[in-house]
Amino acid sequence: MKALDLTIVVPAFNEVGRLPGSLARIRAYLEGRGCAFEILVIDDGSSDGTGEAAEAILAPLGEHGRVLRNPQNLGKGASVRRGMLAARGARVLFSDADLSTPIEEIEKLERALDEGARVAVGSRAVDPRLVEERQPWLRDLMGRLFNLVVQTFGVRGIRDTQCGFKLFDAHVVAAIFGRTRIDRFGFDVEVLALAQRLGLPIAEVGVRWRNSLGSRVTLMQGARAFLDPLRVRAGLVLGRYHLRRAVRYAPRPAGALVGGR
Repeated sequence: MKALDLTIVVPAFNEVGRLPGSLARIRAYLEGRGCAFEILVIDDGSSDGTGEAAEAILAPLGEHGRVLRNPQNLGKGASVRRGMLAARGARVLFSDADLSTPIEEIEKLERALDEGARVAVGSRAVDPRLVEERQPWLRDLMGRLFNLVVQTFGVRGIRDTQCGFKLFDAHVVAAIFGRTRIDRFGFDVEVLALAQRLGLPIAEVGVRWRNSLGSRVTLMQGARAFLDPLRVRAGLVLGRYHLRRAVRYAPRPAGALVGGR
């Protein structure tokens, strides 16, 4: 098989209403670029035909359009992990199914990797003017409180850990996602904490973002995620991630990058 430049990983749970349009947009954009790509959808135990809809959209791509099905709802973190570890591209992006961040914004993250980052994180905090429609005030407040907990116990130096639009150099994917344990909402904190501890240069990049109605994350799930930064901290302190055996990466280059502590 021809070497792939890029894999797009899309976790999806009961997204039959939004996913076909998002996949069609992703596919049209990538075909317009002329790069070698694959799109990988992880159907997280959907009951509404999400998997079948994804297969119909991706069928023309052949082996470059795949749907992996979880036997039951395992969580976004588990689905992203599965997709990232199955990806075959030289760079791997995971994106929310609703395309709250338009796929075209990947070009900003790619530039960050070109400049030396190994992980590029889409962010709503770098330039708030790029946020075209904010979340409802209660979700926004919870997000701010969650970020305070993250900065204290999980990941320092990254202002928005939760934007569902992150690009990775394929060489670092296994080192990060092969160690992750959190299966649901708080998995981003774990991913970025591990990237920092591995010494990976991380770029936080302002991207366009628009709140999408019908979020799959309930307020109760969001509240439970406040424990995840503590779990990550405990895992790091107790050596549960086996980082002593991990390869350390080169020091981060100068510039607008944030990295390990």
